[in-house]
Amino acid sequence: MTLDPSTMMRVLPRCLVLALALSAVETAAAQDYPSRPVSFIVPFAPGGVTSLFARVLGAKLEQHMGRPFVVENRPGAGGVTAAAAVAHATPDGYTIMMASSTVLAVNVTMRKQLPYDPRTDLTPIALLARVPFVLVVNPSLPIRSVADLVKLAKEKPGQIAFGTPGPGTFHHLNAEMFKSIFGLDLVHVPYKGSAPALNDLIGGHIQMMFCDVPPAMSLIQAGQIRALGVPTKERVPAVKDIPPLAEVGVPGYDTASWHTVTTTGNVPKPIVDKLSGEIREIMSDASVTDALVKDGAIPQLSPSPEEMKRFVESEIVRWGKVIEQAGLAGSE
Repeated sequence: MTLDPSTMMRVLPRCLVLALALSAVETAAAQDYPSRPVSFIVPFAPGGVTSLFARVLGAKLEQHMGRPFVVENRPGAGGVTAAAAVAHATPDGYTIMMASSTVLAVNVTMRKQLPYDPRTDLTPIALLARVPFVLVVNPSLPIRSVADLVKLAKEKPGQIAFGTPGPGTFHHLNAEMFKSIFGLDLVHVPYKGSAPALNDLIGGHIQMMFCDVPPAMSLIQAGQIRALGVPTKERVPAVKDIPPLAEVGVPGYDTASWHTVTTTGNVPKPIVDKLSGEIREIMSDASVTDALVKDGAIPQLSPSPEEMKRFVESEIVRWGKVIEQAGLAGSE
């Protein structure tokens, strides 16, 4: 239906008034935000890098904003369980999530069905850090190099198992890429977090895994697991003695996950901007960035929420191509 000019002249001012009123309400809500505790969801089990980041940041947000940021671990389905809960929460900013690249990018191509669309059902607020991994093995095995691992895996096809915090995680993708590069027959054993997978690695129930650096560092230093290399092209300051895989038998290997703070889609922009600004200020604190570096991460200066949205969309495309090339599209 086409409105005549006189009707449009009557309708447009009303629309403008309504838009201004809505904007005023959202601005007022942002000024009062938060007026009660905020749920800070972690999509993996306690003990992994995602939990560490959430607890550091949650404590600082509570100091800055005067209300509790309550960290809740909700593991399951490679992050899908928690992400779906956040995606379908009330869009008021009182449910946020420590969302990894798996949750926001990898799952889109990896999963046959996904109960949320990160492009529309979730709103990225801030980028925190890139997180390198480390290839580790059980030290009782006769493996001291990538070449040793490849040799043993080829001698025992289908008998070498790798653990991950769940299907589609970067831990999983790294292992699948490693399998593909060397044509190996390895067995995937998913867990509900890095910590339980590491426990089984120490116990000899699995033989290898690509682990996020923080939970692996003390175990490497204690000799409970053995590190063969990091998959980034440069050395990781927290474990600077461990060489990049590109230097020890896997040319061109360069991967790292990334972690964001994300909330429900359609949360009012003033609230998203307020959280983004607080997080950027927190991430400029040397005590925070030093803690992340110590835990094996590479802190990032976050772009704006609008740029974050474009970044996530580009990462969905980037990792979608990797997953498809590895033959993993729709495999979970």
